Amino acid sequence: MIRKVLVTGGAGYVGSVLVPKLLDAGYRVKVLDLYIYGQSVLDGVKHHPNLEQIRGDLRDGGHLQRITPGCDAVIHLACISNDPSFELDPELGKSINYDAFTPLVEIARDNGVRRFIYASSSSVYGLKTESNVTEELTLEPLTDYSKYKAYCEDILQRYQSPDFTTVTVRPATVCGYSPRLRLDLTVNILTNHALNRGRMTVFGGEQKRPNIHIADIADLYVDLLSRPAAQIAGQVWNAGYENHRVIEIAEIVRAVVGRKHVEIVTTPSDDHRSYHISSKKIERDLGFLPKRTIEDAARDLCAGFDAGMIPNPMNDIRYYNVKMMQAIGLK
Repeated sequence: MIRKVLVTGGAGYVGSVLVPKLLDAGYRVKVLDLYIYGQSVLDGVKHHPNLEQIRGDLRDGGHLQRITPGCDAVIHLACISNDPSFELDPELGKSINYDAFTPLVEIARDNGVRRFIYASSSSVYGLKTESNVTEELTLEPLTDYSKYKAYCEDILQRYQSPDFTTVTVRPATVCGYSPRLRLDLTVNILTNHALNRGRMTVFGGEQKRPNIHIADIADLYVDLLSRPAAQIAGQVWNAGYENHRVIEIAEIVRAVVGRKHVEIVTTPSDDHRSYHISSKKIERDLGFLPKRTIEDAARDLCAGFDAGMIPNPMNDIRYYNVKMMQAIGLK
């Protein structure tokens, strides 16, 4: 039985949706996070008796030694997320996304953690010509961010054992509302601009982008905790839902916003990454099928804007990873 879970990056974009779901499912939860996007993102559950919030650095091995005993599972979300954020300071990105990974895995295992779930990325595939990108294809990461994600997958596989169950998830681009909101992801960017500017700029537009609703990816992580070890041990799964061209995403968002005068402006782009990830394997193996659509993500965001839950969306740096990283000068 998994009873206590350590979530690294638990106050991040996905983590702040995941943690309440874990608590609702009856787990005791420790969150390890730097809280650089604010201390308030978990305010909705901060008084929950089964939640412990720990402000700390993933790279501090001594700290990990103190907080991992008693945990049965780790869900590892913490990282410098996406290419632009990583490229601001490649050495910082490497230190967090790669150098800290093996020590975390070893400390977790040595302190009795029995299950380790790693959030990798579908970007590890790089450019593919195949119509469906499956887990059997070779990894050809194009950037340092995706390269280190792929390296960590290989590292984790080496630690799989009967007493230490390892799982890798390769999520599509996550979309939708979160208490630690990001407005620098495709669906979220377009919804923000459609609602608050009346205009969306699409770079290129013909590139395919796989997406998954934030609540669905959080549900998957919760689900993986309850599965028998034999069913998930050493597995690697894509986790996506809808694969649309970027211009199609913009049109979906415009329909949700419901303002026909919202303008879609296309402009040339040198970003030709285009891929259609297949999530048939996880559906076949686990019966996991996302329930929520891009439309649902856009509606959730619109509801957040309408309720005043997303103040100053164009200028508040909390919503933009690169701007926040530049502002705080994290080392």
